[in-house]
Amino acid sequence: MHVGTQLKARSENDYRVFAQLGVNNICGFPSEHHSEWTATTLTQYREYVESFGLNLDMVQLPLASNKIDSAELPAIMLGTDPQRDRDIEHCCNIIRMCAAAGIPAVKYNLTILGVVSSDPVLTRGGAKTRSFNYAQALKELPDTTIAGLVDADTMWERINYFIQRVVPVADEYKIRMALHPHDPGVPSPQGLQGVDRVLGSVEGMKKFISLHPSDYHGFNFCQGTVSEMLENPGKEIYEVIRYFGERKKIFNVHFRNITGGFGDFEETFIDNGDVDMHLAAKAYHEVNYPYMIMPDHVPHLSGENEKMVGFAYTYGYIKSLIKSVQYWS
Repeated sequence: MHVGTQLKARSENDYRVFAQLGVNNICGFPSEHHSEWTATTLTQYREYVESFGLNLDMVQLPLASNKIDSAELPAIMLGTDPQRDRDIEHCCNIIRMCAAAGIPAVKYNLTILGVVSSDPVLTRGGAKTRSFNYAQALKELPDTTIAGLVDADTMWERINYFIQRVVPVADEYKIRMALHPHDPGVPSPQGLQGVDRVLGSVEGMKKFISLHPSDYHGFNFCQGTVSEMLENPGKEIYEVIRYFGERKKIFNVHFRNITGGFGDFEETFIDNGDVDMHLAAKAYHEVNYPYMIMPDHVPHLSGENEKMVGFAYTYGYIKSLIKSVQYWS
């Protein structure tokens, strides 16, 4: 396993900074709109990334963590025919392009609500960070989205419809498909904004991997998001890592810490939450996890270049943890 990043490079200098920090593996973002991608443009982008001494391990399908009203391919999670079939075929074509371009994995989301947050809060030293409180969200958010009421059965139908059509293509072309769970999980069947977030629990994640037997069907395992599903993440997260890691269903790791747990949490600096990140890193090592471990997002620091500074701190911390668990194993 090795440190990685999904921080979108703002310029050539950011690619150089990644290399200078020893972050040699990235999830990249081609400059062209996904509708303009071809095997050639993706190959050119991979070669561009490699020109900085980096490896392009993954790109994102046009299924990001956006709310449904700003999603690029909303028909998939709205279940709108025949448009969802056209959008699914577009995703299949991107998988084929990645195979031709030498990009071994894609990440994606199957979400209606996107990432739901409450008001930002202050953490160590006055850095600003994300929080979520379910009771507050129920009071403050609209009752529904443009998707209307979506119960668990409907969500699973739409998720399964996508999986049964796309994973066979990933199998054929040997491209790992890494799904991000729902962030955050909320009580079921009550849900939030009329949506039952079926991928917001460990049981839901287990059901997801059972939908289609495949070595290429797994998770962008957001450890922060999975911690948010748990009543006591400081005690429970390590066995969840082992469960999915032993089954080789973790294709990328978002290595984030939190305080709190299910229904009420705050994101923290990597070294300042309830989860022992050394024990977490040890769990990945013990299941022979071979891919990237990266921060997904970090608290907002003061001063200039706040984002890169916060990420740089986290990269260094992750690199040290990896060295530690490898040395002492």
